Amino acid sequence: MASSVNHFYSLFAFVTISSLLSSCSMAQPGGFSPTVATWFGNANGAGSSGGACGYGAGVEAAPYNKFVSAGGSSLFKGGQGCGACYQVKCTSNPACSGKPVTVTISDLCPGNCGAFQFDLSGTAFGAMALPGKADPLRGVGKLNIQYQRVPCDYPGFTITFTVDPGSNPFYFAANIEFEDGEGDLSKVEIQQANSNSFAPMQVSFGATWKFNSPTALNAPFSIQLTNGSGKSLVASNVIPVGWKPGETYRSNVNFS
Repeated sequence: MASSVNHFYSLFAFVTISSLLSSCSMAQPGGFSPTVATWFGNANGAGSSGGACGYGAGVEAAPYNKFVSAGGSSLFKGGQGCGACYQVKCTSNPACSGKPVTVTISDLCPGNCGAFQFDLSGTAFGAMALPGKADPLRGVGKLNIQYQRVPCDYPGFTITFTVDPGSNPFYFAANIEFEDGEGDLSKVEIQQANSNSFAPMQVSFGATWKFNSPTALNAPFSIQLTNGSGKSLVASNVIPVGWKPGETYRSNVNFS
């Protein structure tokens, strides 16, 4: 009887540990993991015009060059997944090349998307195909693929801040992009010209962070950024005196 009980608990422990390892593997993928991909927008387009991350029409141009994707909830992460980079590849269809394509999360996958589903731009989806097979691959519509998280690398680009059109003397918000490395941000802080300390900003939506002030804001502003690994840097005086809503300001820093 004791032997049977011991066997039961050993089996239970094995199943439990196996389940935990499986869950961890999905939550923190190491190497390529399986998922599904769809695509949207024009066949050779960028999907949407920036989508829920707020990147706007910039996804059409360098450094994204239309290689972007909407992500399911576990990729989008309520907006904090914006800017993260992934490699995607397919081997499940004769038109697949098996070669990885790097995309940036720029939108939230709508509707009944899976948590780790990629809703790729038409450009990115077609890039997984063999030469001359992009259209047949896009014709599949939904495809089993593999994906893995990779560092972002935007040669020649520094971290950029586009001031939200709703900003005013008491409210400042900016969309932040082109972060190398992790690509996404866990914390953003602002320092005004008349302050010796940084104050926390909050996520407004997607990759846009905001700061409300009870008194008129005093530029120039320095912005401190912290990525998902806890690494921080400061874009000193990146928002100048006389800043304007809708304007884009480029820093001289990036994560290495």
